[in-house]
Amino acid sequence: MPVLAGDELGPADTARLGRAVRIAEEASGLSFSVYLTTSEKDSRAYALRLHGALDDPDRSVLLLCDPGSRVLEVVTGRAARRVLPDRVCALAAATMRASFVADDVVGGLWTGITQLGEAARQPPTLHGRTGDE
Repeated sequence: MPVLAGDELGPADTARLGRAVRIAEEASGLSFSVYLTTSEKDSRAYALRLHGALDDPDRSVLLLCDPGSRVLEVVTGRAARRVLPDRVCALAAATMRASFVADDVVGGLWTGITQLGEAARQPPTLHGRTGDE
């Protein structure tokens, strides 16, 4: 669960984002990574490279945020995309950007991460198969 914050955040904010990642991962069963850093010129390509380097990119969600350049990228792997379609990611991105405009980067990321985790929540199984079936 990488939370790469560079010099942008203090320990309390980094811990807060780490907690949001854990909550989202527990709710969804997916892996979440947050990179709050200076992006390369082609932010999408950079985010895709970071995502591809993760341990399990197929089940991963990566958020790349560069507040200085006003960049936000959300990358989902194949399995993650099944429960987090583009429409859901776009809504979470809009929520995050609304907080960013108010200079609340950490709050925006917190809200977006937890929103994505809830959207991908795996419902509990109420009835399992038994050996009699």
